[in-house]
Amino acid sequence: MTINLLMPALSPTMEEGTLAKWLVKEGDEIASGDVIAEIETDKATMEFEAVDEGRMGKIVVAEGTEGVKVNDLIAVLLEEGEDASAAEGASTGGDDPAPAAKEDKSEPENVPVSDKTPATSPAQAAPEASDGSRIFASPLARRIAKDKGLDLASVKGSGPKGRIVKADVEKAEAKPADSAPAKADAPKAAVAPAGMSADAVAKMYADRDFEEVPLDGMRKTIAARLSEAKQTIPHFYLRRDIILDELMAFRGQLNKSLESRGVKLSVNDFIIKACALALQDVPDCNAVWAGDRVLKLKPSDVAVAVAIEGGLFTPVLRDADTKTLSSLSKEMKDLAGRARDRKLAPHEYQGGTFAISNLGMMGVENFDAVINPPHASILAVGAGVKKPVVGVDGELKVATVMSVTLSVDHRVIDGALGAEFLAAIKGYLEDPMNMLA
Repeated sequence: MTINLLMPALSPTMEEGTLAKWLVKEGDEIASGDVIAEIETDKATMEFEAVDEGRMGKIVVAEGTEGVKVNDLIAVLLEEGEDASAAEGASTGGDDPAPAAKEDKSEPENVPVSDKTPATSPAQAAPEASDGSRIFASPLARRIAKDKGLDLASVKGSGPKGRIVKADVEKAEAKPADSAPAKADAPKAAVAPAGMSADAVAKMYADRDFEEVPLDGMRKTIAARLSEAKQTIPHFYLRRDIILDELMAFRGQLNKSLESRGVKLSVNDFIIKACALALQDVPDCNAVWAGDRVLKLKPSDVAVAVAIEGGLFTPVLRDADTKTLSSLSKEMKDLAGRARDRKLAPHEYQGGTFAISNLGMMGVENFDAVINPPHASILAVGAGVKKPVVGVDGELKVATVMSVTLSVDHRVIDGALGAEFLAAIKGYLEDPMNMLA
């Protein structure tokens, strides 16, 4: 039988993508593990690997096509002995589409695959029965069951190896699934308030020369998440000045000793380490908002904003509190480089409890950053600037001063707690030897 290749969900939040490039053409023989296409998500360009073997019978979605929905049919694979005519009737509306490809062989499969049982995409893992065993059902059968409020564990499958198909759920009576312990709902993407329509805005500038720039997937995601953040998160802001002279001198000494190893520490590396240690010192700030509860994490997973063309990534440095400054520096350079090439895997930019946004290298002295949900806070870092300060002895002197602003989610962190967290960050940066203790 023909095997339908569907647009996969390459990240938990992916709803649609761009079929950037086909690496095969109709008639080509395909082996399991062959990279057959490149797909752009809202964050990255990822390779699409074949799971089954066969011959490319029909390419349904042309390369360069944007807005292809997850689970839409993109191509048809022919098994041995089939000719091209077998692919002509293929459509997304079939009962048993088989997405015979996956993102990366290193990622665990969500559904056990046996013989010709098709694997589901990561966003549609197979349900489990009460005894923990997997329930095999076609994607269409699962959708119908969900609409009917039907527990698939109560349905007897008539398909191959007992697989539940469309006819089984259509004739079954709706029986609500057993209640499960309540879980925190993921925050839903906020919808921007109704404003002027695109046509109305365009009419305002009809007599002016302009270029219309369509939004790509990344820009749409950024717009949705920023709208969500500003509409649903009660932000408040804490500001401190940090004197960097001791850190700059200490950094110079370390870089001189690390020169033979090809390592050069940046001020940002010290900021990452200081924040990671501060999260350990003030563990109530190492948390995320989860709808109806707060999740407190034990490791310090610190996200760092990286500007790329058309948007930004926030790759996450996991267990940053346990890593040396040199290892953090190497890891950050690697993540930033692959972020700019849009080659990060989803697990490398998702998660964390806290983020750093540093615009100091662009000359910005201070700013307020928007919290990246579900994080509870984000640190906006400005440039180090020479300023007159009053020393502890009361004398006026010149020092390098860096302004930072901590944006805080008041649902998770109260004012006094946020101030304690920011003081801990300041303490490490002004006495950097403590980072090596």
